[in-house]
Amino acid sequence: MERTTLQHSEPDNDPISSSGYRFPADVINYAVWLYYRFPLSLRMVEELLAARGIDLTYETVRRRSVKFGLGIARRIRSTALAQGDKWHLDEVAVTINGKKHWLCRAVDQHGAVLDVLVQSRRDKHAAKRLMRKLLKKHGCAPRVLITDKLRSYAAANRDLGLNVEHRQHKGLNNRAENSHQPTRVREKVMRRFKSARHHLQQFTSVHDQVANLLMHCRYNTNAQEKRSARTQAFEAWEGVTGHSMLDRLAA
Repeated sequence: MERTTLQHSEPDNDPISSSGYRFPADVINYAVWLYYRFPLSLRMVEELLAARGIDLTYETVRRRSVKFGLGIARRIRSTALAQGDKWHLDEVAVTINGKKHWLCRAVDQHGAVLDVLVQSRRDKHAAKRLMRKLLKKHGCAPRVLITDKLRSYAAANRDLGLNVEHRQHKGLNNRAENSHQPTRVREKVMRRFKSARHHLQQFTSVHDQVANLLMHCRYNTNAQEKRSARTQAFEAWEGVTGHSMLDRLAA
């Protein structure tokens, strides 16, 4: 299904500045790309950069990934193609320091992650908070909303006055359920998330947007189509960061 462009606010096209930092922006952006795109720990990123002659500590990678990653994610979201009109909503339990939290994720019918929200509860209040966030960012309600049989979403829709088709069936929501798998992989690599807001929320907010760039590279297409999709993804990355990752890889 062809996807058209949404009417977003004018994106910031200026290159991300590294003024005042030890390393130039292309090095920082490359470190951010490695950390959020691949299931690598901070120490693994440190070693990969060291192999290319870039000497920095894993703590530097962590700080720069947080500071620059959130800005990159906002730019990716503001320049993204229009999202689908069918929203899949689901939540997954994440235990942090012995306390259960719920990572709520919204995915469209194309597989793109619309947004994520970490919450301490799984009730009507939590569902309304997620829906308000989605409606605010996307400016309109979906044509179809698909969830499991959790009643909180239906109650939230009534309170918000949303008149949308709501399909509640576990078998229809596999797309949203499968979207949690990369988070589980990263949770294992990172030896669990350390906090709900400053670790899990921040990480998934950036990770899912970076993954959206390469979403079309995963489909069962021929090698030429995959290379073309990958090149477009790299060009999109260059567009939001202002720096070419290909130049860094060739260095």
